[in-house]
Amino acid sequence: MATNPGAPRATRLICFNKPYGVLSQFTPEGRWRGLKDFIDVPGVYVAGRLDADSEGLLLLTNDGQLQARISHPRHKMEKTYWVQVEGTPDDDALMALRQGVQLSDGLTRPARARAIPEPASLWERDPPVRFRQAIPTSWIELVITEGRNRQVRRMTAATGHPTLRLIRAAIGPHALESLVPGAYRG
Repeated sequence: MATNPGAPRATRLICFNKPYGVLSQFTPEGRWRGLKDFIDVPGVYVAGRLDADSEGLLLLTNDGQLQARISHPRHKMEKTYWVQVEGTPDDDALMALRQGVQLSDGLTRPARARAIPEPASLWERDPPVRFRQAIPTSWIELVITEGRNRQVRRMTAATGHPTLRLIRAAIGPHALESLVPGAYRG
């Protein structure tokens, strides 16, 4: 049976749990691995970015319009992060995140921020996060609608609580759910 080259192709959306040390691109660079080590699906492109030293949900699609809706700041799609920070943020630090934090490139949009227990479905990170006995760590959930370069890390640092581990748990309605690092669905 012949295929119709003019027929529209089905939109594909892949949810990938990006491990630590993997770039948001197919080609590896230096010490960082690329997506080609995990995803062998032709014609899909990353919708948004996640730094190599961050983990969690990365979306890929073959639809340019969907890619723009997910990644372009004008659409204000919410991104939910689980952030392990140094110390224990008090109400003032959480309120600062909620109101917007002054960064070198301007004031961030208000975020939703709350203290959370360590996520139950959390996996071990390889390599492990550095710990210092004299400084406790805690977790916050941060929901933002913009995506500046290393924004979450800069926001927590501005409140006096540097990020130790950063995991994107959701983008809009798409969530990690039970995806293990290096796995994808869609």
